[in-house]
Parts: sequence; C-alpha cells; structure tokens
Amino acid sequence: MTTPNASTPTTREPAAGTRATAPKPGRDSGTPSAADTDTAAARSAAADTAGAAAAAITDATLWIELLRQFPELLVELAPSYRSPSAPRATRSGAPSAPAGPTRAEREESLRSEQAHGLTPSGSRTSPVRLHISDAVRDISDGVIELDEAVHDRLGLPRPRREQVAGRLLRVAGLLDRAADDDVLLEHIRDEVRRMARRCTRALGGAEPVVRVSGRCPWCDSVSLRAFPARRAVLCVNPACRCTDRACDRRTDPAHRHAWSEGAWVRLAAESGADPAELAASAADTARREGGR
Repeated sequence: MTTPNASTPTTREPAAGTRATAPKPGRDSGTPSAADTDTAAARSAAADTAGAAAAAITDATLWIELLRQFPELLVELAPSYRSPSAPRATRSGAPSAPAGPTRAEREESLRSEQAHGLTPSGSRTSPVRLHISDAVRDISDGVIELDEAVHDRLGLPRPRREQVAGRLLRVAGLLDRAADDDVLLEHIRDEVRRMARRCTRALGGAEPVVRVSGRCPWCDSVSLRAFPARRAVLCVNPACRCTDRACDRRTDPAHRHAWSEGAWVRLAAESGADPAELAASAADTARREGGR
C-alpha cells in the first residue's frame, strides 16, 4: 500500500489551452464598479439639483404672491385729505360751508411761509409720503426690469407692456422654464423677495423674528432672536451689557448685540445653540413671511 506524496499539490491546475480569469468587479464579485459608483453619484446629484430647483420655484412663487399686495401701495400713496378746490356736497337746508381763503389771505400765508417757514393751519391736501412714493417707483421699475431680463435670458421676444400685477403673473408662469438655469432662478427669487419685503415694510408690516435656543454669551439670558431679513442673530435683552470696547452696547442702551452669518459657529459654541438651528431660523423664506 502506497501513500500519496505530501509534496504533491491537491488543487487542480487549469487544463491546457485555457487561462484563468479574475472575477469582474461589480455584478460578478459583489463589489460595485467605478462606473456604477459614478452613475449613482450622478443620479444623487441630479436629484439634489432637482430638489433645490423645486424649492426655489416654490419660494419664488410665494414671494410673488406676497408682492401682489402692490396695489395697496397706490392706495396709501393717494392723499388722505380732501382738496380745498374740490366741491363739497351739502345737504339741503344745511348752512353753507365757509368760503375758502381770499387772494389776500393766500398771499399773506405765502409770505409768512417764505419768511418764517410757517404754514397756515386748516384743511389742505396731505403731503406725499416719500417712502411710499419711492417704494412704488422702485417696485414698478424692478418688476419691469425683471420681466424683460427673464424673457431675454430664456430667448423669448420682448414682453409687451403690462401693469405690475400682469408682469408678475407672466414671470410666475415662466418659473418652470427657468428651472434649468440656476443663475436665472436665483435672480428671480432674490429680486421678488427684495421687492416683496420693501412693499411689506412700506405698508407697515413688522420684521419677522424667530426665537433661537441657547443663552446670550454676555448676559446669559434666553434672549437670542434670529432676524431672517438681516441674516443676523441679535440679543434683545435691554439690560444686556458687555465689556468689549469695540461694541456700542457698552455705552448705548438702544444698541443690540448682533452676530452676522460668519459668527454663527462661534455663537453656537459660546451660547450652546445648534448651528443647524441658527441657519434654519435665519433662512429668509416666503413661507415664514406669509405665515405671520
């Protein structure tokens, strides 16, 4: 009885004329190939881009809806007092209203105003409120420029003349076509947001404020508030004081500590706040503006 040689290999060698091939990466080996990885990354990036575009379109649409209160500015711009030259409606049998100032009285009033800066009392038309007038002109020009810029960027003919409300509807109808152009979509959102905010402020709307967790590094109170329109976090505690010589809060009680976007990481570390919460609370979105 013979025993096999211990030095004899027990594995089979490939037959003559054949060659051993390594398993292909991917489906054969169970390891994803570089092409599969690149495809998955491209799909993920495309999904992220599409999601960002959809969010920008939604936000721009909401800002346009807020900006459609523009006609209220025109109402605010109209004089609130009746012109003395307008005819007055009198009831039958009622005593007639006193006549207006005579020519001599008007001349005397004019001389007093020129000499002493005094204006006569009595009914007169109210002065034009310049902040309303400036807002009307700025928004009107801005909407026209935005409408023309969108048509030019998309290769469309020059838009026909239209009122502000009609131009806004036209821009809103082109948001889907602008989704493929990140620069154009961002420009539309920024412009309508700027004009909507100015319109709201001119009409007397309050600036939105969001409470932020954490404590002020200076006064240790829970008085941190985010102001999305300013992209800043402020301490609203009137009793807050600091020893920083470069800060006006040390001497001016009306001043408020402010941390701009670049200082949020340091503020979060010193106050115990969450940096992600700071960024989310200071996000300037139309949904938050319209929900107040």
